[in-house]
Amino acid sequence: MPRKYGKAASTSVKKAMKKRKKGTLKSGSGGKVTSRKQAIAIGLSEARESGAKVPKKQTSKKKAGRKKK
Repeated sequence: MPRKYGKAASTSVKKAMKKRKKGTLKSGSGGKVTSRKQAIAIGLSEARESGAKVPKKQTSKKKAGRKKK
């Protein structure tokens, strides 16, 4: 099975995690990031922007609702 994420993506996430630990990682709105999950998301987003091999963001699929009578 091929790798889902490229090496550049893991490097980007690693940098984001180090910044979070140091306390210098900022979110898009400028707030300090303390969440591990948010740090990973920021790292993957930066990797995506730089053109690294990262799968597309998952989007919620709308379920077909039942029609009312």
